[in-house]
Amino acid sequence: MTPVLHDIVGYAAAILTTLSFVPQALKSWQTRDLSGVSLAMYSLFTLGVALWLVYGVMLGSWPIIAANSITLALAGVVLTLKLRK
Repeated sequence: MTPVLHDIVGYAAAILTTLSFVPQALKSWQTRDLSGVSLAMYSLFTLGVALWLVYGVMLGSWPIIAANSITLALAGVVLTLKLRK
């Protein structure tokens, strides 16, 4: 595969996986109902996303950096709301 195709696939994956968290973050913010959200799962997930971000920075991979920066912010909102309840 060419480097351009790698980036296209990377950005497509980044956009789709990042957008998948927007509905949860918005619903959590609007309703403040996080009873169905697992604290353990979101804690581990947020840590994992943070490590993916570090990995992306180490590689200098902008698709990984961009996606995980945004996903970390969204997951951080949900995790913060869950911890406050």
